[in-house]
Amino acid sequence: MAELRFDDRVAVITGAGRGLGRAYALLLAARGAKVVVNDTGGNLAGDGVDAGPADRVVAEIRTAGGEAVASGESVATAAGGQAIVRSALEHYGRIDVLIHNAGNVRRGSLKQMSYQDFDSVIDVHLRGAFHLVRPAFPVMCRARYGRIVLASSIGGLYGNRGIANYAAAKAGLIGLSNVVALEGAAEGVQCNVIIPSAVTRMADGLDTSAYPPMGTDVVAPVVGWLAHESCSVTGEMLVAIAGRVGRAIVAEAPGMHRRSWTIEDVGAQLDGISDVGSPVVFPVVPDGHADHVRYSFDMAAPSSRDGVGHA
Repeated sequence: MAELRFDDRVAVITGAGRGLGRAYALLLAARGAKVVVNDTGGNLAGDGVDAGPADRVVAEIRTAGGEAVASGESVATAAGGQAIVRSALEHYGRIDVLIHNAGNVRRGSLKQMSYQDFDSVIDVHLRGAFHLVRPAFPVMCRARYGRIVLASSIGGLYGNRGIANYAAAKAGLIGLSNVVALEGAAEGVQCNVIIPSAVTRMADGLDTSAYPPMGTDVVAPVVGWLAHESCSVTGEMLVAIAGRVGRAIVAEAPGMHRRSWTIEDVGAQLDGISDVGSPVVFPVVPDGHADHVRYSFDMAAPSSRDGVGHA
């Protein structure tokens, strides 16, 4: 099997000074990419500035014979996002790959979480993605090529206690990725979501003694494939945890149709409404939104009212 390389490609990777982002940067650089290593160097809460983490990753890449530059701008502002993208254009004249991995964590129950802590996490994860995609997307469309990977989370899919801010931001990234995939499909720009899990500093305070091997090395290749020109999917989500890689989907029960419903009807028919024995999946691209509507409208059509799934 031929090695998949990134020669002549330029990649912007946020949160690349440590953990998963560092692994992505080192892997793509080792395969020939020129990398903008973005990291503010802040703590887990997102506070503080330290050029050291990004500079050290750049030094690692250069020592290994690769090309990289550091960026200390924050994704939390529009100006920061624009500056990160501009760094790629000024240094290398193009941007082919955008991986938004930067993140912060501010834990707290819904009874205690402050508005400041909620906004801070939304600003880095969700608004941060938009602050990057907004300036990068038109450039990629003009070039008729781009690979965008946005990092969501198990928390974004299923939630978790004490992270309402994080869960909301990570779920929002899925919606943003879907729109980027739809709008970029005709212009050679693909966008997918990685749902990664690895033992990094984000696991500080957790008991990981019983975990199987969960290094960044078993996640980075998945992101590398999503970022490569040979990637054959867009509008998709891939999970990578402890060596397991799988596709995540939004699925619906086929549901039931009635000409009219009462509150009592919903309760009485809940088993049929909820039956996912034959799930329905509407791929984002080429037109999952319209496919969803058509499916429901077809069920409501007179010719199908006596079919399976109708009450």
